[in-house]
Amino acid sequence: MMKPQSLDTMIRELPPETQRLVRELVEYLRAMHAAPRSVGLQFTWEGALESLRDRYTSVQLQHEILQEWAGEVPD
Repeated sequence: MMKPQSLDTMIRELPPETQRLVRELVEYLRAMHAAPRSVGLQFTWEGALESLRDRYTSVQLQHEILQEWAGEVPD
């Protein structure tokens, strides 16, 4: 049975370009692992449309937004 090699030994046996790719992959994985987890939703936009409260209902705003997304011209 073949003795398992250490990761370090296996990487050293690779060609230099492949070693560089391994390094980049490990750096990417470490960065992903170290990224802070989201604590929850943040409502930084809350109250942004307050000035339109007297002009539109929430349903009217939803229709306006859908028309914008669809590229439609309002009536």
